Amino acid sequence: MEQARPDAESDDAMDSFLEKFQSQPYRGGFREDRWEEEFDKIPLFMKKAPSEIDPKENPDLACLQSIIFDEERSPEEQAKTYKDEGNDYFKEKDYKKAVVSYTEGLKKKCTDPDLNAVLYTNRAAAHFYLGNFRSALNDVAAARKLKPNHLKAVIRGALCHLELKNFTEAVSWCDEGLQIDPTEKKLLEVRVKADKLKRTQQRDMRKAKVNEKKEQSKNEALLQAVQARGIRLAAAAAGEEEDSDSEGPGELCLDGLSSENPCGARLSMDEQGRLSWPVLFLYPEYGQSDFISAFHEDSRFIDHLMVMFGETPSWDLEQKYRPEKLEVYFEAEDGAELYRVPLQSALLPVLQHPRYHIRALTPAFLVCVSASPFCRSYLQGRTVRQ
Repeated sequence: MEQARPDAESDDAMDSFLEKFQSQPYRGGFREDRWEEEFDKIPLFMKKAPSEIDPKENPDLACLQSIIFDEERSPEEQAKTYKDEGNDYFKEKDYKKAVVSYTEGLKKKCTDPDLNAVLYTNRAAAHFYLGNFRSALNDVAAARKLKPNHLKAVIRGALCHLELKNFTEAVSWCDEGLQIDPTEKKLLEVRVKADKLKRTQQRDMRKAKVNEKKEQSKNEALLQAVQARGIRLAAAAAGEEEDSDSEGPGELCLDGLSSENPCGARLSMDEQGRLSWPVLFLYPEYGQSDFISAFHEDSRFIDHLMVMFGETPSWDLEQKYRPEKLEVYFEAEDGAELYRVPLQSALLPVLQHPRYHIRALTPAFLVCVSASPFCRSYLQGRTVRQ
């Protein structure tokens, strides 16, 4: 009887536990309205693995991962696992993660050249779809060192050269690949496309050279016309530093004549050999300006002012800027002196003035209202010459 008591107590404890267990609802079951979400938490049924695995939230997945990437396995086994993982990411079009997986596989430094060549080629494919064409080229080059006849690497290299517009290299890679497999459809297609683009590129280069020669000849004619007129160009306009050895227009860089100013105009010459300049008028009183894209050297200042102020500009609230009341000046190169421009004068004699140097190939002039308070204040303290 004394031995039966512990057994009776155990039975009573078990009965109590079962009663308590049965009285509590089971919380581990799937909810009918969320069964898909619940299934997705189980590694076997997951459609996509989480980017970061928290052992507390996904203990089963963390356990599987530790088994898969067991460092005690051989480098070849680990590299193959990373290759398979990268392939899964690649199929999901998650190319960044695919690159990471293939890179981890290569870090294992396994001794299987074929496996390493596949890792390089697959990583090149992922880089290609990310737009990293030069990185992809580096990878296919590494793959071909390990496996020279690896056709996928050759195809990927040809595609990279095509994207980089290296059409000659693309054709060369295609030819090398077709020696391996003359029937490879992708290489045949890429070669036709690359060869066509190569011919187009060569044609465009020839046209560009012809246009370059024409432009150079045109600029030389402009330079000769400027020099013949004795017009002085500031060194900055030619893209050179100002120094004591500068000889004005003789130092002009021809490339500077080809460039347009910010307003989209440039020095030009008509069939009669007459020049037209882009000219800037500045109104310091109001911080305004006007731009004339083609001021012919024989045109008079008054003619342009009549057109520009035929209607009162919106900023002239006092309506005082009238052609007959205006004074036009240019600054000497050092800015210390102002020279008044006769309104009846044409542009050319002004540009030929010995104290005038044109900056940025765009003559600029200051315009004020004669005898106005601002004009008197603006001119005060400055040397004004006729």
